[in-house]
Amino acid sequence: MTAVFSHGRLRLYLLKLLDDGPKHGYELIRLLEERFLGLYAPSAGTIYPRLQRLEADGLVTHTAAGGRKVYGITEAGRAELRQRAGELTALEADIAASVEDLSALAGEIRNEVRGSVRDLKRELREAARQTRRTRWAPPGFGPTPAPSPGPSPTPPTGASPAPGPTTAPGSTPLDEFDQRLAAFAVEVGALVRARRPSDSQLRTAVRLLDGALDGLRRLLR
Repeated sequence: MTAVFSHGRLRLYLLKLLDDGPKHGYELIRLLEERFLGLYAPSAGTIYPRLQRLEADGLVTHTAAGGRKVYGITEAGRAELRQRAGELTALEADIAASVEDLSALAGEIRNEVRGSVRDLKRELREAARQTRRTRWAPPGFGPTPAPSPGPSPTPPTGASPAPGPTTAPGSTPLDEFDQRLAAFAVEVGALVRARRPSDSQLRTAVRLLDGALDGLRRLLR
């Protein structure tokens, strides 16, 4: 859970949301996710126990509708909101600051991923070009047939040996792609460890990586 909701502040914010009108648990989760621009969403295991505690304390009540519990605030709940109005104002300010920080981090991670995806696209295009050259080459430029068994010719005196391959023997475009992919994983891991992100920030990073994967799927259709 994001740090702005420590020390019982989520309980206060749930009362604030219910003061706007009755809501079921997943509606509260959606409203919180929207408030954080999709960068944070509490789980059902976070919301429902707090609603049950609020109900036990007499601050909310529920009715059954369509197989769901719809929660509404009580007069005691409204009284607590009035008593803690200053805390609620401070909480709203902290939420706004947290959203700004999360957005900045998401932008940095998005830029890192976007740059790595561009590198991967270049590698894939180069691999495709190499594959096409391997499948067909103009006469005189294709692979040289293997010589028939016999004595090796002796190069002329003073002749320089033919240059060898510039890549490791047996290396393929797929090998190069695997190496770049491994380097990308190391770079992303180092970035995350250096920043020490919160759980919600890590979930955002996972969404960004999923987006990069979707981009590769579209590229390779």
